[in-house]
Amino acid sequence: MVIPVIHAPALTVVAAELAAPVLDTQDVSVWYNAKKVLDSVSFGITPRHITAIIGPSGCGKSTLIRCYNRMNDFVPGFRLNGKIIYRGSDLYGAHIDPIEVRVRIGMVFQRPNPFPKSIFENVAYGPRILGVHRRGELDGVVEDCLRKAFLWDEVKDSLRKSALELSGGQQQRLCIARALANEPEVLLLDEPCSAIDPVGTSRIEELLHVLKSKYTIVIVTHNMQQAARVSDYTAFLYEGVLVEFGPTLQLFERPANKRTEDYITGRFG
Repeated sequence: MVIPVIHAPALTVVAAELAAPVLDTQDVSVWYNAKKVLDSVSFGITPRHITAIIGPSGCGKSTLIRCYNRMNDFVPGFRLNGKIIYRGSDLYGAHIDPIEVRVRIGMVFQRPNPFPKSIFENVAYGPRILGVHRRGELDGVVEDCLRKAFLWDEVKDSLRKSALELSGGQQQRLCIARALANEPEVLLLDEPCSAIDPVGTSRIEELLHVLKSKYTIVIVTHNMQQAARVSDYTAFLYEGVLVEFGPTLQLFERPANKRTEDYITGRFG
């Protein structure tokens, strides 16, 4: 079976339903050949909130976020034990279609990677693959997604120009618009601001605050200030182990683990 189409819950969803995780990481361990990079990681990702994953380089942050939409399937020697449950389905179950997973759980990478096509065609690419071909419908999707990505006013008169002519920050917002065009429920961002200047970073952080009203967002970041600014929950990984997970304000102001305190105060990492 494939994962059923899940429509985002209405804003009137009761608090008890909101507490149920949209992605539930259950005792997940990951190996690349003989190297173990994640060790028994467990925590839930709350819908319509932003969860940050922090930790020093090599701790498994990017590996974990790429598990959520099956991107690690392309890595030779990748093996996963445990479960990642999305809306009641194990994402690594035998009958799950990974392409469907990547539609429902979109991803934006560390460096902007627009296609060498026009701005319009970058956003229209996913809907075309999914069967949308009517020009009027495509026009609407492209405008809507560019507006959601805070990019429409900057590019509306140059949609036929190459996306490669945009600035780095604009390219990253275009990649977000491209991901949104597939109508995902979850948006994964793997250090989306690491290659962008402070102005572009500020625009993306502002964008994330708006998007979380409709999308569940998971962001990997090395920037402690960014994690504190944008996220509602934070997971701290160290050497492949989940050291601490909880509400961001609590984790940053009253960490329960000494290693968490040492990391966020800059004593190591």
